[in-house]
Amino acid sequence: MSDFAARRVMMVDNQIRPSDVTKYPVIAAMLAVPREAYVPSDRREAAYMGENLPLGPRRVVLDPRTLAKMLDALNVQADELVLDVGAGLGYSAAVIARMAEAVVALEEEPLAAEMQAALGEQRVDNVAVVAGALTDGAARHAPYDVICVEGGVEEVPEALVTQLKPGGRIGCLFMQGELGVVRIGTKSGDGIVWRDAFNAAAPVLPGFGRKRQFAL
Repeated sequence: MSDFAARRVMMVDNQIRPSDVTKYPVIAAMLAVPREAYVPSDRREAAYMGENLPLGPRRVVLDPRTLAKMLDALNVQADELVLDVGAGLGYSAAVIARMAEAVVALEEEPLAAEMQAALGEQRVDNVAVVAGALTDGAARHAPYDVICVEGGVEEVPEALVTQLKPGGRIGCLFMQGELGVVRIGTKSGDGIVWRDAFNAAAPVLPGFGRKRQFAL
């Protein structure tokens, strides 16, 4: 077993399983996907630490516990289409790809090109990389059974709500200052019914902050 493979097992045993992640597809995917292949090259030694890994201004690879618990709560099925918003260098998309039928991984350039290369090197063939603004979603492939947002939000862009199937699920990390809670939403009519899942924290994604009201 390689050093990284041993660290991957330790990550699952020490960070994922003790966090009430019980669904086998989530655990199997986290054991299988080499996280070190989807982080900046200068951060590979930190790939299996239990923390968010910086990708750029207000952008991170979510820590393994947060991603695993979100996917556990979303209960992704093998016949579902998933939109992964802010997929970074592709780690979350590669994990979800082992659980879903197909994944649309949305990211801005230049990260999208780097993600495409990383997924290609790992021969992940059921992820379509889409380059564009995260707040716009990826309407061409909609509607989605599941949407997963890889970063903090204060408000969910309307485009994402409209691209979710009736009865579909969305996972978002709502931030309030330094603290946050992951909520799982279910599409009902034109809106979303939310339930709290667990606490976590991450920087609010650009464009996902609350619109400030200015008074003259």
